[in-house]
Amino acid sequence: MTATFRLPDASWLGAPALARALSILNGGGEEARVVGGAARNALMGLPLSDIDIATTAPPEEVVRRATADGLKTVPTGIEHGTVTLVIDGTPFEVTTLRQDVETFGRKAKVAFGRDWKIDAERRDFTMNALSISPDGTVHDYVDGLADVRARRVRFIGDPALRIGEDYLRILRFFRFHASYARGAPDPAGLHACIAARDGLRSLSRERVRAELMKLLVAPFAVQTIAVMAEAGFAALLLGGVPLLASFANMIKVEEAAAVAPDAVRRLGALGVLITEDAERLREKLRLFNAENARLAAMADRWWRISPTLGEAGARALLYRLGPTSYVDRVLIAWTRAPQGAADPAWRSLAALPMHWTAPRFPLKSAALVARGVARGPALGAAMRAAEEAWIAAEFPLDKIALDRIADDAARCATVV
Repeated sequence: MTATFRLPDASWLGAPALARALSILNGGGEEARVVGGAARNALMGLPLSDIDIATTAPPEEVVRRATADGLKTVPTGIEHGTVTLVIDGTPFEVTTLRQDVETFGRKAKVAFGRDWKIDAERRDFTMNALSISPDGTVHDYVDGLADVRARRVRFIGDPALRIGEDYLRILRFFRFHASYARGAPDPAGLHACIAARDGLRSLSRERVRAELMKLLVAPFAVQTIAVMAEAGFAALLLGGVPLLASFANMIKVEEAAAVAPDAVRRLGALGVLITEDAERLREKLRLFNAENARLAAMADRWWRISPTLGEAGARALLYRLGPTSYVDRVLIAWTRAPQGAADPAWRSLAALPMHWTAPRFPLKSAALVARGVARGPALGAAMRAAEEAWIAAEFPLDKIALDRIADDAARCATVV
């Protein structure tokens, strides 16, 4: 059943770069429409980011038309029908309509087509299968409009078949639910995901990581992660028991501390108590080195962090950790503290990097050498002692205090 609907506000389609792309691709027997996430978000009244276009024109015709109009083209995935047009610095992925010839997961064999209904029916969810013509007409071949209005994520056709085509769709089902849906997940989709969950083992860890990181920062991540844990996905994805209360509290304390949602920090709240947990997640998800380092830093003695540190202790911690690791560790500790997200002392502790920047250690090794400290291990030890004394003195920068610290460090080094 095909339905059409006119957008109440289609002014965004008239943006110069997008209008030019659609104008180039439409006409001469070919048709182009906005598809995918942009179509879905436009109907939901959500911000538009990347705008993808589908067309009846084959890739070589897309390239010919764009080149004739003086545009740059990038063969992003031309063997699969995708060409990127760059207009005034804005990229648009343009993909020729497709139909499946053979379906075997992500490497399904496809052929280019001209049937909008067939192209829509091979997509994953009904809300992702809508298309919008340049005049603002919305085309719906899979009852996606009803699901958009109901904020319901539903597979197109048989959920088990859709999942069998690519097991990553299990995680996409939960991620889209966490991003756009209301209420409980679609029962048929949830059942199919549970039945096929072992298929996630066949996916590359990189693909799993990418979906999970997006899910963790979605608006309704807490409720969705709870459903996933109950359905047996936590051990499969994390290799351990999820810390659901800590994860839920992280969303609250991020807001209380006025910091942006952060996928790595939320992963730490969900899955890291000790350093070994960080290593396990690195292996399970093939995390980047920087992500693993952040998780390991969160795990390192987070239980020692509390507002009882006082201003001096907090500044010393910020100096040692740097702003990112400081905020990570404070927020992790806050999620596991009894006081809750409204506590002003915790809020003040987390806000320290916003109003205080740790100075650089001002003493140089030459100052200690001039005081008789020999170069080598003794000089390194003396510099470390001087830095610790400078921190304990609350980071003085005046010459008198620095000379006293250098004198004491040199005296100890020469005595030893």
